[in-house]
Amino acid sequence: MNIQINSQEDLKSAAIQLLDFAADVKIFLFEGDMGAGKTTFIKVICETLGVDDLVSSPTFSIVNEYLASGGKIYHFDFYRIKDLQEAYDIGYEEYFYSGDRCLVEWPERIAPLLPQHHIKVDIQVTGPEQRLISVSKF
Repeated sequence: MNIQINSQEDLKSAAIQLLDFAADVKIFLFEGDMGAGKTTFIKVICETLGVDDLVSSPTFSIVNEYLASGGKIYHFDFYRIKDLQEAYDIGYEEYFYSGDRCLVEWPERIAPLLPQHHIKVDIQVTGPEQRLISVSKF
């Protein structure tokens, strides 16, 4: 599935489409260049799911936890991870296999640890405010 974003106003609709497409899959892997809008899109997804907390990139903490109307959401940013041991140290398995939603930025840094069933969200910059979001289910 491809979703064309022409402005920030399109993100809410894109979040709804993504969540509908995902159905019961809870692991979302966000890929895209630095500045493509991964965290911005995750903020809108969390808002759509009823998160009232401030959603921010967990670049230094690796994982943030949010409460949504349907349960917990875990937001990961593995950009600064040095090796897989850091993912083991934070107890990634407890998060990924908790049954709660996990939104993962920079998943390629922990590729061997990723669950088999997931949603891949690839964000490509196509203009100053335009993005092409490609979504696949695995």
